Order: sequence, then C-alpha cells, then structure tokens
Amino acid sequence: MLLCQHHYLPYDQAAQVPNIVIDGGRNDNTELSLSHWPKSGTPWPLKADTSVGIVFNYLDSPDWHRDVPAVTNDHFDEDGLIGLFCMIEPDFAVENRELLIDASRSGDFGTYEDRRAARLAFAISRLVDPAMSPWSPDVIRPDSFNDYPRYCATVYSKLLEVLRGMVEDIDAHKELWADEDGLLTASEMALESGEAVIEEVADVDLAVVRVPGDWPERPAHRFTQHRQVAIHPMAVHNRTGCNRIVTLCGDRLRFDYRYESWVQVVHNRPPLRVDLTPLADSLTHAEDGKVAWQAETVDQLTPSLMPDGGVSDLSPDRFVDAVVSALRSGAPAWDPYDPVP
Repeated sequence: MLLCQHHYLPYDQAAQVPNIVIDGGRNDNTELSLSHWPKSGTPWPLKADTSVGIVFNYLDSPDWHRDVPAVTNDHFDEDGLIGLFCMIEPDFAVENRELLIDASRSGDFGTYEDRRAARLAFAISRLVDPAMSPWSPDVIRPDSFNDYPRYCATVYSKLLEVLRGMVEDIDAHKELWADEDGLLTASEMALESGEAVIEEVADVDLAVVRVPGDWPERPAHRFTQHRQVAIHPMAVHNRTGCNRIVTLCGDRLRFDYRYESWVQVVHNRPPLRVDLTPLADSLTHAEDGKVAWQAETVDQLTPSLMPDGGVSDLSPDRFVDAVVSALRSGAPAWDPYDPVP
C-alpha cells in the first residue's frame, strides 16, 4: 500500500513542489530518484537495469515509500512513460510486471522476450514520432521538438490515459506497430538464414554485423526516436550480448555503443566506454582526407563512429581491425555508476 496516490506533473511544474523523478535527472525539489540514469542518486537497494525495474523495486519496498504525490520526468521515452504509469496505476502494473519490464527493455535496450513488449514499444514510438504519428497536428506537430518540455508534457499526458488499454490488448493497435514489426521479422529471418551474420570479438565485447550491401535503410525507433537502419537493432541485440556493435553494409561502415553502457546496469555490466575520437582522426587520415570520420562523445546515449555521409572507401575488414585495436588499447572514458556506499 503506497502512502499516497501519485499523479504526473510536467517537469517544470513538478520542480516547484516535492517530487519523485522517474527515469530522468533530479531537480531542486526531488525527494527521491527512481532512475537508472548516470549518477542519478537512486538508492542502491532499489537499483535495477531499467527505471521500470527500479519502480517495481520501490513498489515492493514499503520502507522506501514517500508521501510525495508528484511524479515526473525531464524527457520522453518508453522506460519513462511506463515507469510513471506504474507509479500511477500500481495494482494494474504489478499484475503485468513482466510485460512492462520487458517493454521498458525493448525501448531502452532494443531487446525483447515477449513479442508483445516489442510491439508495445513500436506503438508508443509511432504515436509520438512527429514524422509518423497519426495524431492530429494540434497534438503533435513536425516542429514539436522545438519546444521539447511542452512536447513531453503533451505526449505524457495523452499516453498515460491510453497506455493501460494498449497493454491489455496490443493486437488491437496493429496499425501502429505492424510496419516496424515487419522489419524486425525480416531482420530476424535474415540472421536465421545466414543472409546477415554476426561475428563476435569476445575480448573487446564487440559484435560485427555483416548485411548485404544492397540493403536499403528503413525506419525504426530507439528511445522513441526516429532512426534509419539497414537491420533492426532488436534482431541484433537479441542475438548478441556484446555492447559494442559494428555494422557493415557494403561501403556503409559504422560503430555504435549500446545504451546499456550509458546507464547504471546492475546485471551483466558492460565494459566502460572508450573515447574513439583518436580513431576517427586516424581513419580520416587513412582516407587521405577525402572522407572525414566523426566520433560522438562518450557521454551521448548511443555514440557512433562513422564517416560523413555514412560511406567510406576503406575495406570493411580494415575498419573492423582498427576498431578492435582502439578498443583493446583505449582507457575507460565514461563511468555512469553512483559510488557504492
């Protein structure tokens, strides 16, 4: 039994009163953080891989309960939405615990155990994507991200009203998830048949994904954000535990860190990130300056290393060898974990 009935407040409003932050950053009036974000200050007894997992640990632990009605978040994604929902409708959440935790992993980590969880993440992403949403322009506009706090308040308020029905019967919302689900199925079939392959370099926690060079890029989502991909990330992540991913598609070469190494993962911690900026400079030099490589900083959610325009003259094997060498020799450059008491 919780000490109060929780309700959602947009982040700027919640910052004016005592609040509990779910899956985001604290503000001056935050009394408790239930977030796997870096240095979130979430109590160690409550920590879990996703923020939804942390919320369930909170619901299970009366000694940690707070008489603080306002719950909030400073950004929008599936883990944040489901975490808020679980605080607002705890009885229903507990009845659907495994599916909701799985859906939070689908959104954040690009994995799933129950296909309904993946479809729930796809449906949420489609609804809040300004480029694809069926909602009317007065709800979500193409320029919605220009006023991000307002966008978050709008989509949280609207989705918190309908999420229960989506959880109860995701099949009734097939028009929202069918397209991305089809890409996931095609990607999984390609891996099953050997048309696409995954090779692992275990000592540097690297998976090398090779797909046919003529595959087009198609729309998918991560953290509800619109992406263009040659192969669906869930198909890859469900088949390798490696946290560092190289994708080779003809002359399209790229490296990505998975999101798990940005947050505080409790189980199966990935190795700490290495700064690949020096490697980007080296690869640019190897291209004789014709192609410039860019490495996103390690504090980004899923930092990538790729050539401008996505296309390189380097051979795929040369690129893989360079990445492996950099990962073997590089020093850790990002540590998201709170100090252990």
